[in-house]
Amino acid sequence: MVHPIPDNVLELWNEWNIRAIILFSLALQAFLIVAAPLRKRSSRKLIIFSLWTAYLLADWAANFAVGHISSKQTDKSSAGSKSSNRADGMIQAFWAPFLLLHLGGPDTITAFALEDNELWLRHLLGLVTQVFMTAYVFIQTVPGNDLWIPTVLMFVGGIIKYAERTRALYKASLNSFRESLLKTPDPGPNYAKLMEEYSSKKEARLPTVIQLIAEPDTESRAFSKDVAQGDLKEIEIVTCAHYYFNIFKGLIVDSIFSFKERDESREFFMIRTAVDAYRVIEVELNFMYEVLFTKIEVVHNWVGYIFRFLAFGSTFVTLGLFYVFDKDDFKPFDVKTTYSLLLGAIFLDVVALFNLIFSDWTVVGMEKYPRIRRSSVSRMFECFLKLQRPYWHDYWESNFVKRGLRTALFRRWTEAITGYNFITYNLRERPDEQGNDQPNENCIKWSVNKINFAYGEVFKYLNKISEFVTDNLGLTTLVDDLKYAIRYRMNGELWNFIFKELQEKAEDAEDPEIAKRICEAKGSYHYISECSDKKLDPKKNYRYNEHYQFSKVLSDYMLYLLVLQPTMMSAIAGIGQIRFRDTSEEAKKFFVRRGKGKGQEKEACLDILGVDTEVKPETVKGDRSKSVLFDACMLAKELDKFDEKIKWEILSSVWVEMLSYAASHCRPESHAQQVSKGGELITFVWLLMSHLGLGDQFQIKEGHARAKLIVQK
Repeated sequence: MVHPIPDNVLELWNEWNIRAIILFSLALQAFLIVAAPLRKRSSRKLIIFSLWTAYLLADWAANFAVGHISSKQTDKSSAGSKSSNRADGMIQAFWAPFLLLHLGGPDTITAFALEDNELWLRHLLGLVTQVFMTAYVFIQTVPGNDLWIPTVLMFVGGIIKYAERTRALYKASLNSFRESLLKTPDPGPNYAKLMEEYSSKKEARLPTVIQLIAEPDTESRAFSKDVAQGDLKEIEIVTCAHYYFNIFKGLIVDSIFSFKERDESREFFMIRTAVDAYRVIEVELNFMYEVLFTKIEVVHNWVGYIFRFLAFGSTFVTLGLFYVFDKDDFKPFDVKTTYSLLLGAIFLDVVALFNLIFSDWTVVGMEKYPRIRRSSVSRMFECFLKLQRPYWHDYWESNFVKRGLRTALFRRWTEAITGYNFITYNLRERPDEQGNDQPNENCIKWSVNKINFAYGEVFKYLNKISEFVTDNLGLTTLVDDLKYAIRYRMNGELWNFIFKELQEKAEDAEDPEIAKRICEAKGSYHYISECSDKKLDPKKNYRYNEHYQFSKVLSDYMLYLLVLQPTMMSAIAGIGQIRFRDTSEEAKKFFVRRGKGKGQEKEACLDILGVDTEVKPETVKGDRSKSVLFDACMLAKELDKFDEKIKWEILSSVWVEMLSYAASHCRPESHAQQVSKGGELITFVWLLMSHLGLGDQFQIKEGHARAKLIVQK
């Protein structure tokens, strides 16, 4: 029987498969360590998809290569002890520990999603399995393996790297993360003993009362007093962010915070400027990203430093040993491959060391040593941290080169707000034109029209096929995001407006119970904003009314979250998406009937507002359809009775209220997940609300008191 694969192809594959896969694995590691940090700075689908693909392929390539090396070693053992087989077996056994190192992954990415952290037990099993398989490969070559010393050294380094990744996944898993936040169990006062004494004194007819005495606060809360009252310096921003991250990281696992923690955080953020509050939260979210998705918490301690030094030292010594080793028996390409693996491993360690030195964790650790704080090292970090200021900061206004460099390398999140416009989305298809198909006196024009009609029909069917494919493959959301999403740059004016609105809420929420009620406020205004926007008189300069701009951006952003990021709107995602679909379907039919298509947004909105809404829509339609198209139209007409300036002030405040409601009702895991996808404005609002004491994650009753029996005279 003829083999489907030619012999020369099989021979080529057998000769080069291990070498190709090992180099491919090394390339993936280099790509990941350099490109992985981009995912916290960009929400672009191409970047996220590329990193996801590389993340999955990296583990597959390393596992595949180890299995192939093991299989080849068995074949070589049965084939006899030719010199070439012995040399190939020896060099491939030397390569196997490098694959352990690759399975450990780069420092910049241990998990792609939060769910990957929950698979730490699978990685632990993989660690044990791959260590035994690598040891098996090595043992098969031991009788005559002259490279046994460098192989053992790399074996040690590979185990350390793989163990680091497994431990990082374990520490970032939600159960482990929650347990790490638990304090020492507190049984409270001895109630039984107290009541026994109380009863005995009552029986002795002694006038006894139980009195509550406030306990001294054992938690040190002097940090906020040490921070300057004015604008924060660069290093102060990082240290403040780290301090509050250590307190509020419990938000991820729904922890409850004490009165003292709420009051201190609230006091700190109430006196801050909007820019400083933004930057502190920005760094906090960076700490969250690094704890959940990188190795930083495992590496950034003395035990981590020691093991990292051992791993790097073993690689460096191995390079020296291989350099002086007699390599005449090895194939030239194999020697080059080995040098690539060794230099690649050193490159990965050097990049990891560079990232570690210039991380926010180093800045925090540096603050423990007063001598370093007063040295030139501190000033160097001040200059470095200035590069991470938001692009709308005054620091960038006069230097476009700095701004371009900073945007590419140093920003902490995407600094963009994605919008989704309801009217534009529903005008995406122009309705079929009704025309006369009979030839007129101009034959050329008639022919052109026929050709255009034919092409239009072809494209219509192609469009239907593409929609069928995307719907059945679950790609509708992705395609809609790429086609209809709008990108707005985050700006200081919008953040300042949101910050001031939430500060005003916080001033009215001295009591945690009041704060909890404030966070329950909500509404639904996107279609109103859109219709009011298109009704504006173009001769008037409303475009420069900042409240109009705030309303427009927040309106589009909230609809984007509802339609394309439903996990961020968990409190209303179900009914919200039903309402959107029904409203969208009603709008499409309305636009088709009125002959409206692409580029006619203003005319479409004016047509909606022109509908007589004297009778409520629910009276005509009942409650079967959840569409709110004409309910919004009615409310928009009511708002038109206000002065334009007042109307947009009302709408912008309502949108901040809705944004804060959505932020406080979104699952914490969804917020945590978004920091690895470029970040979202709603996550900033969520953390700011927590810092201002808004929400239901705080104790309602203060409990720092102990009971004492008092015998009255």
